[in-house]
Amino acid sequence: MSTASISATPSTEKVVPQREPKPGLILATIATCQLMLVLDATIVNIALPKIRPALHFSEASQSWVLNAYTLAFGGLLLLGGRAGDILGRRRMFVTGVTLFTVASFIGGLAVDSGMLLASRALQGAGAAMAGPSMLALIITTFPEGAPRVKAMSLYAAVSSAGGSVGLLLGGMLTTWGSWRLVMYINVPIGAAAAIAAARLLNESPRQQGRFDIPGAICSVTGMSSLVYGFINASEHGWGTPVTIAAFVAAVVLLGAFVVTESKVEFPVFPLRLLKDSHRARAYGSYMLLVGAMFSMFYFMPQFMQRVLGYSPMRAGLAFLPLTVTLFAVSRFVPKLLPRFGPRPLIVLGTALISGALLWLAQIKADSGFTGSLLVPFFMFGLGGALAFSPIALNIMSGLAPRDSGAGSGLMQACQQIGAAVGIAVLVTISTSAAKGSHDPNPEVNFTHGLNTGLLVGSGIALTVCLISLTLKPKAPAAAVPAQAPAPVTE
Repeated sequence: MSTASISATPSTEKVVPQREPKPGLILATIATCQLMLVLDATIVNIALPKIRPALHFSEASQSWVLNAYTLAFGGLLLLGGRAGDILGRRRMFVTGVTLFTVASFIGGLAVDSGMLLASRALQGAGAAMAGPSMLALIITTFPEGAPRVKAMSLYAAVSSAGGSVGLLLGGMLTTWGSWRLVMYINVPIGAAAAIAAARLLNESPRQQGRFDIPGAICSVTGMSSLVYGFINASEHGWGTPVTIAAFVAAVVLLGAFVVTESKVEFPVFPLRLLKDSHRARAYGSYMLLVGAMFSMFYFMPQFMQRVLGYSPMRAGLAFLPLTVTLFAVSRFVPKLLPRFGPRPLIVLGTALISGALLWLAQIKADSGFTGSLLVPFFMFGLGGALAFSPIALNIMSGLAPRDSGAGSGLMQACQQIGAAVGIAVLVTISTSAAKGSHDPNPEVNFTHGLNTGLLVGSGIALTVCLISLTLKPKAPAAAVPAQAPAPVTE
């Protein structure tokens, strides 16, 4: 299969002066950008009731305000990760954040549904360019050991708390201002982050090689088909022709992707990364846990607004205990990991998440916040803080710098697929259960379906807990040196 060369010849290489690394500022910039990308997957959830009449969305089409972002983000992640390895991670990071920022501004100006959906897709494309480079930059900036553990713990905390922060921020902006603010809020943050990244980050040494064009095409179309299949299944059912066609296309295209990657010299995703069973299980655990997590973020805002009668602002504030707990406990994880290792923390964290979802699966239409929601929200925050950082470290530990972009791209792809799969499967289950409840009160039927969906989510988290018990302690990999001055190609 043919590939296109994009690497420079030695005669065109140029030594670029390297900046003195400022790890604290670099980590703050990366964490801010990651929070912006993750919360954008949920910040519009609470704003949808305002967006729908303003831009004349139908009840069915409004879900594409969420789906357009997820589809572009998930479909382009593997390509974005490898592009960072070859083109330079700082370049991809700054370009992605800039595209995301411009798309957010366009979305705030949207005058019709098509303009908003196009801006959301552009946001997803920008996120897919910037996201994998963020993790790769952590790998190359912070040496393996305590510095990287602290950096990854903050990254994981931001990633897992971003959904609840998005709900909180969306409620505040929608209540106090306009739905357009959920788009405009990204503009000053993204602009500041892009400028900071351009000034602070050193360009990574670019991988010499060729861009795998067939693999890139198969990865983008295959991942997009897979994510779209789950999105369509959650809206129209698993047996519809469109859903079946999307899954068949995904199987064919991703199968072709695997075959292509096994034959080319410079693959989009090096399959050797999955030969490590320890890392492969960590990828699977991460995807499943994200699916379980999104079951709560999807169902609970609806329950609080639809059944308990909460305003968007109050529903967002209800997630504050979860968010504060997650961030507070995450500060102690770097101290716990050297003492106990990752496995006990993952087991305890996933058990707490499973227990929290099981508790929430018992709520009724007349349940109150303090008696039925507060404690499981605390449990969920505590469990997320303990579990996500060690899983992320298991994925990235010992990863060679040349593979850090591809490895982090797959990790973020697992996050997007986990969210899409979790919502599709659990919405199908909850809708079926709600239809089976014949109470004259629609809120009771909805709550019954929610109970069933959260119960399955609890089972998914418990499955991750059991998988974690099989993980064996892994010998520390050799430290990867911090980013050092090196010649790069301009």
